Amino acid sequence: MKILHMLNDGPTELSTKIIEVQSKDNEVKVVNLSRKEMTYEALVDEIFSSERVISW
Repeated sequence: MKILHMLNDGPTELSTKIIEVQSKDNEVKVVNLSRKEMTYEALVDEIFSSERVISW
């Protein structure tokens, strides 16, 4: 499963642990929105290409 984690305020202890566990059996991508390194269009593409999106 392709999972996208969007970290609004950067990583937390809980988000880091959950991402680690999910990474063992899934394709996981993490986007740190607080760094503003991705364009809006690229983010929308990532959202629609993922099977599950989790926003922190």
